[in-house]
Amino acid sequence: MEDKAFEVGTSPTALDGGSQRAIRGTRRRMTDDANPPSLLILDKQQGSEAGKMDIGRLGDKPCGKLGLCFAAEMMLKTLLITSLLSWVNCLENQSMTPEEKTNFRNQILEMFDHAYGSYMKYAYPADELMPLSCKGRVRGEEPNRGDIDDSLGKFSLTLIDTLDTLVVLNKLDEFEDAVRKAVRDVRLDNDVVVSVFETNIRVLGGLLGGHVMADLLRQRGERMQWYRDELLHMAVELGHRLLPAFNTSSGLPYPKVNLRYGILNPLSRTGTESDTCTACAGTMILEFAALSRLSGESVFEEHARKALDVLWERRQRGSDLVGTVINIHNGEWVRKDSGVGAGIDSYYEYLMKAYILLGDNTFLQRFNIHYSAIMKFISQPPLLLNVHMHNPTVSVRSWMDSLLAFFPGLQVLTGDLKPAIETHEMLYQVTKQHKFLPEAFTTEFRVHWGQHLLRPEFAESTYYLYKATGDPYYLRVGQSIVEKLNAFARVPCGFAAVQDVRTGTHEDRMDSFFLAEMFKYLYLLFSEKSQLPINIDDYIFTTEAHLLPVSLSTTQASVQTNVTEDAAVAHHEDLFTHSCPSTETLFPNNPSFAKTIRDGYKYLTGVGRAFTPLPVREIELPLHDNGMEPWNQEFLRSMGISLTPLNDITLGEPSGPKHKGVFRVKLVAEVSQSPEEELVVAHVVQLISPPFLGRTVLTAGPAKFGMDLTKQEHGVKGTIVKASPYTACGPIENAAKVKGRIALALRGDCMFAAKARWLQQAGASGVIFIDHREGSNSEETPLFQMVGDGDSTEDITLPLVFLFNREGSVLTAALEEHHNVEVLLLPKERQLGKDKSEKPVSMNIKLRLREEGEPEERAARGPTLEWVLENKEVLLNEEGEEELSGKQESRQQQEGPEQILPAEETESLWSAEDLS
Repeated sequence: MEDKAFEVGTSPTALDGGSQRAIRGTRRRMTDDANPPSLLILDKQQGSEAGKMDIGRLGDKPCGKLGLCFAAEMMLKTLLITSLLSWVNCLENQSMTPEEKTNFRNQILEMFDHAYGSYMKYAYPADELMPLSCKGRVRGEEPNRGDIDDSLGKFSLTLIDTLDTLVVLNKLDEFEDAVRKAVRDVRLDNDVVVSVFETNIRVLGGLLGGHVMADLLRQRGERMQWYRDELLHMAVELGHRLLPAFNTSSGLPYPKVNLRYGILNPLSRTGTESDTCTACAGTMILEFAALSRLSGESVFEEHARKALDVLWERRQRGSDLVGTVINIHNGEWVRKDSGVGAGIDSYYEYLMKAYILLGDNTFLQRFNIHYSAIMKFISQPPLLLNVHMHNPTVSVRSWMDSLLAFFPGLQVLTGDLKPAIETHEMLYQVTKQHKFLPEAFTTEFRVHWGQHLLRPEFAESTYYLYKATGDPYYLRVGQSIVEKLNAFARVPCGFAAVQDVRTGTHEDRMDSFFLAEMFKYLYLLFSEKSQLPINIDDYIFTTEAHLLPVSLSTTQASVQTNVTEDAAVAHHEDLFTHSCPSTETLFPNNPSFAKTIRDGYKYLTGVGRAFTPLPVREIELPLHDNGMEPWNQEFLRSMGISLTPLNDITLGEPSGPKHKGVFRVKLVAEVSQSPEEELVVAHVVQLISPPFLGRTVLTAGPAKFGMDLTKQEHGVKGTIVKASPYTACGPIENAAKVKGRIALALRGDCMFAAKARWLQQAGASGVIFIDHREGSNSEETPLFQMVGDGDSTEDITLPLVFLFNREGSVLTAALEEHHNVEVLLLPKERQLGKDKSEKPVSMNIKLRLREEGEPEERAARGPTLEWVLENKEVLLNEEGEEELSGKQESRQQQEGPEQILPAEETESLWSAEDLS
């Protein structure tokens, strides 16, 4: 196994001393001397002094003409911006001194102490910390958040998830204390329905990682001498409590299980689910195999292998891709979109890592086949786009989710460095634009879903790429992560998730993975091996960053190994089919290699690009100077209109006459290449029954499927009723009440389209979805359009709207108090009682152009340039007297239709008197 683990994506020449394992893609650092810091400091100082000198010179000289001041100012701004951006780019590529690394390690330790200390002070023994409320989140005591709460099992989740992080960060006293608390306080037999996937990776993985660390410290003889494998015993107990989930005809596990009653017990309150995600079923093998090999009970590894076999057998044979959601009973695909993000991500990760941990070639063979398909169909560097598994040449959506940020790290493990660098750089540019990775963003790098949950996947890939390349650039990326967390996520009681990256508002949650993964990867990024209490190369990270020893490959479990068809493997042979790819191809020993790849994507989002004027289109109008005042010129310039005296330029032919006192007007419009923002038409839920009578109006978001309410002249009216189950992810139990009414359903557990189908089947006349994220509201979070499930949604004909949590709470409170509440669903612009005469005020340039042959005296009459101002602002009429803009409509009627200046070249005469 030592050789097999060694082969994956590395070579002997890439290892320190040629003897260290490269299980996790660790590479020898390239020399830091490639970018001497002294040169950068010298350049920075010179640039700074030059900038000061230029400013002084400009300040000492009179500006002369107003245009000269303006031009000088713009030139100076351009030089300063360009110098600043050049300095930032140099900084990103500057090597980092040992002292700087030490400072960042200490800063990360302080941040961890703040987060972990806040959990222990304000939340323990609760599962998670609520950092805005400064209290613990206890399931059942806080408003239900849907499937998010399935991670919580009343088992001190954050404590267990953090155990091995304490060791990596060399907080050994805190680790020993945390193990004692876990052994003493944590119970695993709670009557709680939990997610099998989340409980496996966070709790079972946390117990195993904690046990491995405790056992290591005990063997050293300095600490943990009291420890008697209590964490391993707890892990075995938890494993047995998860096993009932595998009691299906296919071998794929149920998505949820009751820790006390299992699945089939009448008291379990679960077992009705029919679907699970691919990652949910395919992310069990590391924890379950480790549990089998540490405990000697093979049953866990057997079930995890069986689930992987089913997923492999159900792949689409033509494309070798898998879908996102699968039926656990018959193995049919429910959602056929295929990608590397949410719903599939860790399935691919665990195939590769299962080969490393267990030494089973089958997992590597399967991974290689899948990886070839991913690179053929899904990878469109630097993008990773979801496709249809049966028709993989067609992208099924124009956005990506943040969970795919782990993939560059997996590509480093694979040995495919170039696309890893490309995708990582794209993600870094998105973080520059939005501070953090939004939960989802479009292919144009706009926000699709603005939430940021302090996810660690981008930091994870940054760590892998630094270890693979030794490029100090990735240390600077890590520095930016640290700084943004402190600047935008830190609160008095920990670190808070960001509800929307566009507004910066916080959400009252700090998920356990923030402590389990984020601080681990950041600390390791800035650490040398000699500074760690363990040899990190002896371990492999699970998807939750828990540490499992690669020595488990020598602990053979008495289970039947998986089988992969030899013909299929032979058919897909390529560069990545066999281990140990060419290091000259993938890891050339060239310090500029990664930079050369990155440079092509550095300004992908437009952020950070050095200032260059955009292309312009202009028209020129000769303008007679009848006493043009300087303030008039400045006013025009602020509108993008520049004036050039015609005695400085020539009209017509080069030999043509010059006209003294005549200006040429140049109207400039910048041409933007960026696509327009997707328009989201705001809808409303208007309460029309007594005592509301239309006065209570709740802003709602629309759906991209179902009935188009913009085409319904009077909207859709109906009485509201809560669906049961509230999430509407299965057969509707109160179908008789729902029939003919507008159903309320909580977001979460399944797709919007699935909920809509269940409610439509129950006879609902419409659906109002309510956000499960506590405190979300339309004032602080931009509206979005609900999307389908990747398949056709033409069968859904109901009107569908979405309310954020705060607006939804108003609606549910009204229902609880008055029982019979009638609402109207319609676009916001058509709500009852709205003043239809109200028109949006815009800003236009209004020009009156002299017709050919028209006398100049006539052309000079009346204003030919005016602003259409906000209400209560003042306009100048044609006599120069003040009048309220409320009269603008009658003035426009008197003066006739306005002319909008075309963005193409044309010439006419325009009197300067019209501007006064």
